[in-house]
Amino acid sequence: MSETTADPDGPWPGHPFPLGATWDGDGVNFALWSPHAVGVDLCLFDEAGNERRLMLEESTYHVWHGYVPNAGPGQRYGYRVHGPWNPIAGHRFNPAKLLMDPYARAYSGQVTYDQALYGHAGDSSRGWPDPRDSAPYTLRSVVLARSTGLSHTRPRVPWEDTVIYELHVRGFTMRHPDVPDHLRGTYSGLAHPAVIDHLVKLGVTSVELLPVHHMVTEPTIAARGLPNYWGYNTLGYFAPDSRFSSRGDAGGQVEEFRDMVAALHAAGIEVILDVVYNHTAEGGGDGPTLSFRGIDNRGYYRLDPSDGSRYVDYTGCGNTLDARQPAVLQMLMDSLRYWALDLGVDGFRFDLASALARSMHDVDQLSAFMAVIHQDPVVNQLKLIAEPWDVGAGGYQVGNFPPLWTEWNGRYRDSVRDLWRGGIRGLGELGYRLSGSSDLYQDDGRRPFASINFLTAHDGFTMRDLFTYNHKHNDANLEQNRDGTDDNRSWNCGVEGETDDGAVIALRNRQIRNALATLVLSAGVPMITAGDEMRRTQGGNNNAYCQDNEVSWVDWKLTPEDESLLAFTSRLLELRSKAPVFRQRSFFVGAPTDVESPVSDLCWFRPDGGLMSPDDWNRHDARTLGMFLNGEQIRNRTLRGERIVDDSYLLWVHAADGDLEVRLPGPPWAERYQVVFDTARPDLPDGGETLDGGTARPLSAWSTVLLRVARP
Repeated sequence: MSETTADPDGPWPGHPFPLGATWDGDGVNFALWSPHAVGVDLCLFDEAGNERRLMLEESTYHVWHGYVPNAGPGQRYGYRVHGPWNPIAGHRFNPAKLLMDPYARAYSGQVTYDQALYGHAGDSSRGWPDPRDSAPYTLRSVVLARSTGLSHTRPRVPWEDTVIYELHVRGFTMRHPDVPDHLRGTYSGLAHPAVIDHLVKLGVTSVELLPVHHMVTEPTIAARGLPNYWGYNTLGYFAPDSRFSSRGDAGGQVEEFRDMVAALHAAGIEVILDVVYNHTAEGGGDGPTLSFRGIDNRGYYRLDPSDGSRYVDYTGCGNTLDARQPAVLQMLMDSLRYWALDLGVDGFRFDLASALARSMHDVDQLSAFMAVIHQDPVVNQLKLIAEPWDVGAGGYQVGNFPPLWTEWNGRYRDSVRDLWRGGIRGLGELGYRLSGSSDLYQDDGRRPFASINFLTAHDGFTMRDLFTYNHKHNDANLEQNRDGTDDNRSWNCGVEGETDDGAVIALRNRQIRNALATLVLSAGVPMITAGDEMRRTQGGNNNAYCQDNEVSWVDWKLTPEDESLLAFTSRLLELRSKAPVFRQRSFFVGAPTDVESPVSDLCWFRPDGGLMSPDDWNRHDARTLGMFLNGEQIRNRTLRGERIVDDSYLLWVHAADGDLEVRLPGPPWAERYQVVFDTARPDLPDGGETLDGGTARPLSAWSTVLLRVARP
């Protein structure tokens, strides 16, 4: 690379807003927020990689800005920021480090870990500023043309109709036989008709994408020769990750992402992004200086008040973005609006959302972050999902987020996993989870769909592994199997790992059907992890964050057992889509809602056919529960105000060894029933068995049976 020179003329003054690089057809306005800087150099790179530095002489409202005439889309650039080096005070300015624009819409190149990437020299992050130039080892920000916004209509799926499908853009299509090789693992691969056809036939309404903001792998993981596959290590909150681009990294990744969203929308499928606004890729004090740390460390990060060289870490990733700072909060909101308005995204799942809601130390649901989300006219109309915990004290906040928010319901996951591993102690907790978790969400005016029900996610066992392993098997991560949780709440059905034992295999397949049936038919919003409907396995790895290979990729070569489970899952989702009694918008009242009917909207039954009593809920040996959903007592109406009426259903869950006879409730609940499905008899067709109310019906060990009340 040639020697750099300062430009004596400098850029025109330009404007402090909008932040980032904005092309107007004649030139580009550059604007960077840094309240503690004493000078900022804009660094422009030509096609050969030569650097030209322009000093930004204007600073307005702590925003350094300048206008470069004749610059345009495709221009690579970065910043070098001058200021004090005083780690104890929180300042880590070092102009030897090329810094990425936090507002850049695209990044080009790769990060190559070299000592020059680190702002500090010496044995401590408090050492002296490292003088080596980091430009040869880091990314370039890229100027893009302004977006024209959306040209199509969003699906706008109502919350109560939503079925979320969590997937990884790369892993979902890397092994798909119908996707061309050059498109596998890309945004275009996910938009391929064969892939969208699978999603439509399965019956999901919304895909939740693991992080697609541009990220870099942590140095410690890269040193092991592994990547950060999941992507929870964001560098740029406005830039689609070029890892998933088939159109290069000069801006093509943005158009490719936009085209993917349009293709999914055309199929009626929403796009939700998993976003990581709680920390950045720069890690703790010993991490690299790539962007925020060098632009204004004290401005962007939460620092120890008594020692600014130390980062407050509520995330377990070395740092925490300071969402209390107005400019940081503005950046997050600008990012959310950009992805929604310019790229068409329909919602967001906020990773470690509790970290964003912390005021001084405690999680504060009246924090500035919550307030601006609530009042923003764009963002407050989107789907908002909280991962309602972080790793700090008091961070577990399931049930405590305010209206507008839905939550990953960790208590649902734990309760239903306990049921199907035989570890449940009393059915009271389970009853709340199956019926929408009113104990968590009703008192603040939220609805059952505030509960995002899930049993598996990217983090943890797959559904198949949940019934194949009692223990994690994470050796491939090269951390001596110390990573990943030990609290799996799983059951290997008697044998650890894969087996040829036909009885064990049959039980495991039944357990997967039990888990999926429970998930799909519970009140709330079900979330399915990609591949669970096809018995995807990770070989017992419950923390495959660094496995960009067959461990994590979905296998599309299906066995007859895989095909059977796929058909069963599609059948479940079709049933849910057609039966409003499983898509409640209001919480059950447990009493008749119509004076003309003696039957409550929700009834619970013991195996002997009697109604559950308070003592029954607390029995530690209870493993069988009947749930009656009255389709004539639905508390929802159509948009035209018409009353919604559906069939009534009786769901039995039996989570124990040994068969059991249950008594089906007779009149006034039902004269006659039709069996919709029995997880112990997967080939039984809907309506293939009918029974009179008041008669006995056997339940096989570890099974779920759904019955529909037959119409007269």
